[in-house]
Amino acid sequence: MEALNYIIIALLLMFSGYRVLRAKNFTPGDFVTIIGAISSMYTPAKRAMTRFNAISVNLSSITRVSEILEEIPNIVNRPDCIKFENFLNNINFENVDFKYKDNPEKILKNINLTVKKGETVAFVGNSGGGKSTLVNLIPRFFDVSNGSIKIDGTDIRNYDIKSLRKAIGIVPQETFLFAGTILSNIRYGRQNATTEEIVEAAMQANAHEFIESLPDGYDTEIGERGIKLSGGQKQRIAIARAILENPQILILDEATSALDNESEKLVQDALEKLMKGKTTFVIAHRLTTIENSNKIVVIQKGEIKEIGNHNELLSKNGIYKALYNKNFDIANKK
Repeated sequence: MEALNYIIIALLLMFSGYRVLRAKNFTPGDFVTIIGAISSMYTPAKRAMTRFNAISVNLSSITRVSEILEEIPNIVNRPDCIKFENFLNNINFENVDFKYKDNPEKILKNINLTVKKGETVAFVGNSGGGKSTLVNLIPRFFDVSNGSIKIDGTDIRNYDIKSLRKAIGIVPQETFLFAGTILSNIRYGRQNATTEEIVEAAMQANAHEFIESLPDGYDTEIGERGIKLSGGQKQRIAIARAILENPQILILDEATSALDNESEKLVQDALEKLMKGKTTFVIAHRLTTIENSNKIVVIQKGEIKEIGNHNELLSKNGIYKALYNKNFDIANKK
């Protein structure tokens, strides 16, 4: 943009020089007058070019946003769907298969699992085994290819999507924060929350202390995607948001995997407070964090290979024990 401004000025000077050479009555005074006029035009011209460039960028962004808004979603409500109210008893995965439309290979195969209200269920296994895909079926980010997932006996495809997702809280590995203040990012969990409720949620999430240490406290601007915060700080903001939301069902998708040991301890403590009394699905890379789960489900290549609690699976001397020993060895080497 700056280069273009200089090119325009150079062209105007060349034009003025050309006029001097061609005109018989063109005086040096006239030349000075033209140069003065060009100088006075420079700043307005520069502003105009800058604004034109900004308009061009914004038009491109508007076009992209419009394309997204006009795209027809794959997951829609059924005409006779019902509002999801309260989770009372069980979540059942019945003969669940899943594959992507453009890929004939099944990602999940014949998944059968019952989860009682208040239980914590952990999914473990090698990367690419289908763990994240399985938990993403619960809020209907995807729909099953075969079989069904039922909450209290009702197929989740019969529930209104918005009401179903409102009952589910998710803390992912990569936390998404918005450009804005810490206060507004936590309030995203519940728009009508008071400042006192937000502070209480931050305290439970072990976030209050670091927030208060910042120059502007809860009014600190964190930048796009929370760029001004560390990984552990971002995760605690996300947990505070989930605490404020108070979901009936909770999904933790490798929520501590990208953190150092000190940050992980703070985040893990906050997660335990969040999980209390909730039905929780956990995907964990560090198996020591899921030893107290009611059920541990070992998934390999899209299939359930083992189910049990920590002690039961260790006694089997199977896949879980091998994974646990490997995980334990890696932790000791650190």
